[in-house]
Amino acid sequence: MPKGSLGSIFTLMNCYDVIIVGGGLAGLTASIHLAREGLSVRLFERQGYPHHKVCGEYVSNEVEPYLQKLGVPLNTIPTKAIDTLQLSTVKGQMVELKLPLGGMGVSRFALDYLLYQRAKEVGVQVDFQTVTSVDYQDRQHVFEVAISGTGTCQATMVIGAYGKRGQLDKRFKRDFIQKKSSWLGVKAHYELADFPDKVVALHNFDGGYGGLSKTETDAVNFCYLASYETFKRCKDMTEFQANVVSKNPFLASFLAKAKPLFEQPLTIAQISFEPKKTVEHHILMCGDAAGLIHPLCGNGMAMAIHSAKIASELVISYFNNAIKDRATMENEYTSEWRKHFGHRLQMGRHLQTLLLNRSLSRAAMATVAKSSWLLQKVVQQTHGKPIVC
Repeated sequence: MPKGSLGSIFTLMNCYDVIIVGGGLAGLTASIHLAREGLSVRLFERQGYPHHKVCGEYVSNEVEPYLQKLGVPLNTIPTKAIDTLQLSTVKGQMVELKLPLGGMGVSRFALDYLLYQRAKEVGVQVDFQTVTSVDYQDRQHVFEVAISGTGTCQATMVIGAYGKRGQLDKRFKRDFIQKKSSWLGVKAHYELADFPDKVVALHNFDGGYGGLSKTETDAVNFCYLASYETFKRCKDMTEFQANVVSKNPFLASFLAKAKPLFEQPLTIAQISFEPKKTVEHHILMCGDAAGLIHPLCGNGMAMAIHSAKIASELVISYFNNAIKDRATMENEYTSEWRKHFGHRLQMGRHLQTLLLNRSLSRAAMATVAKSSWLLQKVVQQTHGKPIVC
């Protein structure tokens, strides 16, 4: 497939300029950006929209200018304007501060669906199928992409945006997939009318912490991370929430008063915060596929969207011959990704180490909870600046 085939006829032969594996925030955003520039884009996502995902559902306002530029109609969702962060220790010591940029409380159910609708408007071909393999053909300089039960297609470029872990990670034997992960994620929506619209709260408990914030439907999203070491002491999730999570008085009060809106919480196992390569077998990795930041210190939703912008701009430069070869583009992507997110991820790993060590965790959280100034510094170090468009 020739380079520079903007809006090419190759889609007629099941060949595309770009194939994106995964239709979360990063994948959908990249598809919109690339299609708007005239590239033929095909996106594969396993599950139809809309659907819920295990996620904190708070996105920093740093990405708003970029989404507006892409024509994503954010004003059609009644998002919650969040400007306050609350942080508490296991024993209930709490500190509160104003967030410098603020953010939006919005469910993945609504935001992903909005992006999906915009992607279709700009001509992205979206297929609800599973990609089983991606192989780069050196001689032809194209990717061969196999789809479960339906054959193959080709692309000049492939972006991996399939989330925290996937089938391709195992196929490529990525380093992080070989290591045992210590974290379990749980998420559900609750009804609690008196929970404040403008607050995102992070409440620590033994072996983990939970985030609370309102979404566009007025439901409160409760998403928490728990270490397996702590979780396995209980026979099930109900016992864990009653005997461990509820040791934090704020979470105990919330769970006692709030009405669950899901029949069962959503869960995801083997969450890894290990470093990942940003380019794997010539695939540009975006969002959680490139690196997962600890929710205590960062904003994974904003990072996913921002990483899509970085990848998309470089892919467009490659097709327009502003970047002469694939190796240069891959190196530039790695460099840009590290510049924007490397420090934030490093901070996340440091805090992960603290959280996994009980004595260090309690001491550190107690120190932060006594100092809004120190917490402000952590927030400044781990959140990005508004994206310039």
